[in-house]
Amino acid sequence: MEPSHVLVPLDGSPLADEALQHALTVYDCRVTVLNIVTPLDAGMSEGGILEPDESRQAEARKRAERLIERAESEAAAVDRSVDTAVETGDPAETIVEYTASHDVDHIVMGGHGGERSAVTRRLLGTVSTAVLADAPVAVTVIR
Repeated sequence: MEPSHVLVPLDGSPLADEALQHALTVYDCRVTVLNIVTPLDAGMSEGGILEPDESRQAEARKRAERLIERAESEAAAVDRSVDTAVETGDPAETIVEYTASHDVDHIVMGGHGGERSAVTRRLLGTVSTAVLADAPVAVTVIR
């Protein structure tokens, strides 16, 4: 069954970009791109290491907006449009909650995100695994 609403979580990684391209070219339905800003006081954010401050939070929001703008441009390049959302929270939990509360019936996401350092892969590589385990809908993981 073809989905009617696909969610693509974006984190700026090459695999997330591939997930967006996959969603735009494979599914002829509504596509929403979601960027999640991790709270600075969360253990896996920089706030777990550095003291939270407003300038870091503002920069995280600016980065999220740049990712959303880039996604809109990529969609326009293939004569598509995307809905956009920026949420704050734990990435896996936020993806699952967003899916349940916004009539999403399919998720397309990268297999692991963030920057390509060993530390980041360890910290964030479990997001897709957690989403696979908890999502109430089908999940396509791009690797």
